[in-house]
Amino acid sequence: MASWISDSEPVLTAAVSVARELADPIRLTVLQLLAHEGPHGMSQLAEILDISPARLGNHLTKLRAAGLVDTQHTGRHVTYRLRGPGMASLLDALATYAGGALPLPTNPGQPERLCYDHAAGRLGVALLDHLTTTKALLHTDDGTDELQLGPNAREVLKRLGIELDQLDVGRRKLATNCLDRSLRRPHLGGALGQAVLAQLTQQRLVNTDPNTRTLTINPKHQRRLTRLIPQLEQ
Repeated sequence: MASWISDSEPVLTAAVSVARELADPIRLTVLQLLAHEGPHGMSQLAEILDISPARLGNHLTKLRAAGLVDTQHTGRHVTYRLRGPGMASLLDALATYAGGALPLPTNPGQPERLCYDHAAGRLGVALLDHLTTTKALLHTDDGTDELQLGPNAREVLKRLGIELDQLDVGRRKLATNCLDRSLRRPHLGGALGQAVLAQLTQQRLVNTDPNTRTLTINPKHQRRLTRLIPQLEQ
């Protein structure tokens, strides 16, 4: 019969494993971000924490091995999320014991910028607001970040230069809510987010630089852009 301090005692082993992961500031902060702000990609986390992706990768590997995070693959993009609801409660209890909310890094960002291959910042948020307000996209009821086409999708997207029959989704999700850290609201991700940005760039309404992840609105076409996406003025 195993001793209560034996490594073979499952509850004790699980508790020690979790405590070991929470003892590292980087892994604790990653769990905090996933608990409070939802799923993140590796490059997002690395940018927020201001560490190299290689260094962060080692920590994410340990969190996965400990069963604390799950991954979701969409094409070549990997998203990390908490595994199960228990970790959020544990983090809240830890904050209560520590006497206050555990700190989270801030990332004010720029008003407009890129998030991978789609628009973030004001433009990305306004775009998603526009598509959901016009019922081109609808939120699902399954608790995921995925969006589905609404009854006005074809008409509304055509005005943005998107022909649904020609949209190449590949292995990606069609459209997703992608959390915008600076505005604390979702912007449009997925294949549709990439396609809309490509159209806006082709029409010279915006300029992008993937190397610096910057996005700027062409001042000569600001009025035309706000006619396409009225929520950008709000």
